[in-house]
Amino acid sequence: SKLAALFEHPLYNIPIPEVTEKDKLFVVNPMEKFSLRSSGSDEWVSSSKAETLLPTGKTAYDTYPSWLKFHVGINRYELYPRRDPLLPTLLRDLATQRIVSSVQKSGGTQLKLIMTFPNYGQALFKPMKQTRDQETPIDFFYFSDFERHNAEIAAFHLDRILDFRRIPPVSGRLVNITKEIRDITTDKKLAKTFFISPVGNICFYGECSYYCSTEHALCGKPDQLEGSMAALLPDKTLAKRRSWRSPWRRSYHKSKKAEWELNPNYCARVRETPPYNRGHRLLDLIDMTILDFLMGNMDRHHYETFEKFGNDTFLLHLDNGRGFGTHSRDELSILAPLQQCCSIKKSTYLRLQLLATEPYRLSDLLREALAADPLAPILTEPHLQALDRRLGKVLVAVGHCLAR
Repeated sequence: SKLAALFEHPLYNIPIPEVTEKDKLFVVNPMEKFSLRSSGSDEWVSSSKAETLLPTGKTAYDTYPSWLKFHVGINRYELYPRRDPLLPTLLRDLATQRIVSSVQKSGGTQLKLIMTFPNYGQALFKPMKQTRDQETPIDFFYFSDFERHNAEIAAFHLDRILDFRRIPPVSGRLVNITKEIRDITTDKKLAKTFFISPVGNICFYGECSYYCSTEHALCGKPDQLEGSMAALLPDKTLAKRRSWRSPWRRSYHKSKKAEWELNPNYCARVRETPPYNRGHRLLDLIDMTILDFLMGNMDRHHYETFEKFGNDTFLLHLDNGRGFGTHSRDELSILAPLQQCCSIKKSTYLRLQLLATEPYRLSDLLREALAADPLAPILTEPHLQALDRRLGKVLVAVGHCLAR
């Protein structure tokens, strides 16, 4: 396994700073245990009267469902640890747990559903809209493209291979539109949009600002539909998040350009503006830029952080559905922050160099990681080959900076 060898490499074993209580997103009551409501039930109830060590020899933490362990593990430095024994369990739960509720997520330009499991875990479901080999048409604007479910899955694994670990876990899943959406939804607006197509497939389209109409309906075969299931982050009432507008955001206008596209010295101004004038925020943004360039994602207008950790924390790389839309072209403008600022974390640069070598070739690692997903294959070969080509271009850009 190339992946196992990669995670054993010294560059993937650089320790994070010591995590103190104030560096944890949640401070957990060690006496709080969760027990199943009845034998054979998937539902749990909280019980504060538990002994810290249960009669079985387990600690209270051992009784938590996988999604809660994921939330409890979040800290100032990482969304989940490098060697997280929980990850396979959490991914399996996303792919197999019984769905007890499906409602449409409000906001956003395209249809997304929030799925709830019997253990109160929740996932964000993005349905399949295009086949794996459909490229974004060359005349499409970046903001009018479909979101891709397979891009969300591939982005999670790529983010982990780059050792950023800033995307919540995502698994592919085959969903039954009839039993797991239509028959159990309490969302009246969503329920009104179901219909049976002329060939007998179950379809629905929901309500949203783009692509929610009978022309863009999502249809099963006859009721089986692929999608990505992303573990939801803790509710914002429990863990507030701050949304930051990216300084290199595109204009989202058909003819106007953004300032960074016109001013070659734009980075000098960003460096003087909080929070980019101190700490590692700008370097974290450049990490995100590299991830987006490798995926071909031009749609990174905002990013988020957990409010509790202030400015000294990682960026959340959420909403990656516009990645992997094209493999035949490389959008170099995505790399503008790297090229204009000529800055990169040493650890990121060393890992990128490693991923360009034969034993740890990036395309091989991602192919191996994605092979375990229930919907494999997730990416077509041309997309995997494009990753190696784009990685080469990132290293060339850093080379130009070093030469300057």
